[in-house]
Parts: sequence; structure tokens; C-alpha cells
Amino acid sequence: MENTSYIALSRQMTLRTEMNIVANNIANANTPAYKAEKVVFQEFLDRTKNSEKLSFVQDIGLARDIREGPLTTTGNPLDVAISGDGYFIVETPLGDRYTRHGRFQLDAGGQLVDSEGHPVKSAGAPLVVPAGQGEISIAPDGTMSTSEAVIGKLSIVKFEDEYDLKKGANGLYSTEQEPEEITSPQLVQGMLEDSNVQPIIELSRMIMVQREYQSVQNFIKQENDRMKKAIDKLSRQS
Repeated sequence: MENTSYIALSRQMTLRTEMNIVANNIANANTPAYKAEKVVFQEFLDRTKNSEKLSFVQDIGLARDIREGPLTTTGNPLDVAISGDGYFIVETPLGDRYTRHGRFQLDAGGQLVDSEGHPVKSAGAPLVVPAGQGEISIAPDGTMSTSEAVIGKLSIVKFEDEYDLKKGANGLYSTEQEPEEITSPQLVQGMLEDSNVQPIIELSRMIMVQREYQSVQNFIKQENDRMKKAIDKLSRQS
């Protein structure tokens, strides 16, 4: 295979990766608090034996769009959206994880947990609602209470480098950074943060990537046909 075909193939491989990311964004357009991603490319230069420079395409990672998604009213008193900066903390078997997906519930013991059953951390004692305490209220600063008593306060944190958060399953993030407590968060009870994916833009990107992939594929086929013709012509002359 000639160098031109290798270069075209490198572009085709990165386009396939980009298509997978775009498809994943579209699939999560309705996932609460999901953040859209895009592939980061860079030029990779190589030299042949005769010092000819070759320019390849290389995908080096993903960039996450951390902008806040729109807030939607659910009417569920245990749904909580963060307006502005911040993450909830949940305790998992692997340690603390961070999320903006605020769809919570009470487990059998009355403790506040996420959809996977992980306890939601507070600024003090665990958030446990005794049975028969009446309607649950969550204030903008995270204070959780009933008509009978104050239960506790949701712990909301932020990070120096939000892009360093590593995405895991179920909308949870991990990091080696030390979280910084937000003393005056802005929480909204009965609402959830929607995905910040813009479906029309993602569909346009998908069409563009598909067309470019097909164009590169056609180029590789033309190069392959050219080489076959050249080999056939040379074999007839010998």
C-alpha cells in the first residue's frame, strides 16, 4: 500500500471514531445531565526513508462540553437540579463519585440514594428521612427538611479542573482532585437538568462525517484500482 493510501486510511479510522461519538451523543440526548462529547484530532508527522514528510490524522482524546443543560420540571420532590456550578456526591463501593444527575429516592431504610442505590452524601450525618414525617422540602442551599424536622444538607462540590473528571457509568464521574465545598449552591427541587446535546447539530455532524467517510473510502478504492492497473500493465510489458 502506498503512503497516500496509508494517510487516507488514518483519516478513515478517525472518522469512524468520530461517528461513534456523535451516535453516542444522539443516543443520550434525553439522558438527564449528560454532557456532549467530541473527538480531538491532531496532525501526526512521520518521515520516510528518503526524508519525505508524511502527515497523518490522529485522534488523541475526547473533549466534554460542560455547559449546563436546560432544566425541566418533573414535580417529583426528590428530583433536584443544580443551577450553575457543582456536583452531588454519592458513595459507591469504589469510593466517592460525582454527578449532576439529581434523580433521587428513599431506600427501605429511608436514606436518600441515587437511582443505583448509592447513598447521597450530606454535609454532616447521612440523609435519613424517618417514616411518617410528611412532605420533603429541599431548599436552594441544599437543606433537606420535613414538616417535623431538618434532615440535613446536601453536599455540593466543585473542582479546580472540571475537564479532568473521568466519566464512568450511570452519569458518575471520578477524579483524583480534592473537591471544594460550595457553601451557597443553587438547587431547584422538583426539576432535573437535561442533556446539553443539541440533536439537530449532532445529526448535521453525523451527515457530514458520513459523507467525508464515503469520500475517503472512494479515494482509497480509486488508489487501489490505479495500483492494480499499474501492476497489470507492468506485468504485460515484462
